[in-house]
Amino acid sequence: MYLHDFLYYVCKNYIMESYDMIKLNVLKLLEEQGRTKYWLWKQLNMSYQNFNKMVNNETKSIRYDNIESICFLLNCTPDGLFEIDFSKKEE
Repeated sequence: MYLHDFLYYVCKNYIMESYDMIKLNVLKLLEEQGRTKYWLWKQLNMSYQNFNKMVNNETKSIRYDNIESICFLLNCTPDGLFEIDFSKKEE
């Protein structure tokens, strides 16, 4: 699945008032690969404040180029990068 197909699917079918439904799995992927947050932060070349908010799911948006870079660095697809908590849909 391509990034734009994935995001279209998520937006079309699961936009909710609560944005807590979609979570970034970066910390889990880093742990599985034996990498650190520091390593990823240095690779992405973004401010630590924005990076930390992003990986701790404290932001409402992520730029496409950051998604693409993270997928490349962690050798994953957007499908593996994000997790959807369907229990939030009922709230």
